[in-house]
Amino acid sequence: MAYVDWMIKGPKIGGCSCDYGCPCEFMAPPTRRPCEGYEGMEIEEGYFGDVRLDGLRTAGVFRWPGAIHEGGGAYQPVIDIRATEQQVAALFKILGGEEQEPTTAANIYGSTIETEYEPLFADIDFACDIAARTGHVRVDGVIDAVVEPIRNPVTGLPHRAAIRLPEGFEFHEAEMASTDFTGIGEIALDHKKRYGALSYVAYGPYGIID
Repeated sequence: MAYVDWMIKGPKIGGCSCDYGCPCEFMAPPTRRPCEGYEGMEIEEGYFGDVRLDGLRTAGVFRWPGAIHEGGGAYQPVIDIRATEQQVAALFKILGGEEQEPTTAANIYGSTIETEYEPLFADIDFACDIAARTGHVRVDGVIDAVVEPIRNPVTGLPHRAAIRLPEGFEFHEAEMASTDFTGIGEIALDHKKRYGALSYVAYGPYGIID
């Protein structure tokens, strides 16, 4: 099937309420219920047809009552307030799973969402240093998430670990981290020292672009 030519590429941070490692990546049930999480991305380079998306940011907050594939999820999308009307329309199509295969991350996660709140347009404070395993995603009144290295419980030194998924739909490789995150919006959150992941990704109509 022919799709509109589009691509978004850049650093991405995600975290959830599970223990380090995230059981989802290993086809295992969540370590806590409900499953709650967030993500943020800075589009260093992107386009949707003739519409450029360079420099824009997106974020989201999620909750599922159990394992993600069981459905019943809730999603609060956040779009960069700097986006023009044309850019907003393009991002809605990408994040909504339009103009792409059903096996993409947007479509797979979207199929598990039962309640999608009205999108918010806001300043998204985003920073991501993959090598250092540090970063943050902040949207006033929605999410405040900080990522730092996992620490060795004996020495206190940074512990490095990574997950490699050659056939993954969200990322092929990500640095593992520890994240604290709180939220006071439609989806209230409060978690400390939970699973965090930092990755550099590129997506297009057929999924991850290597």
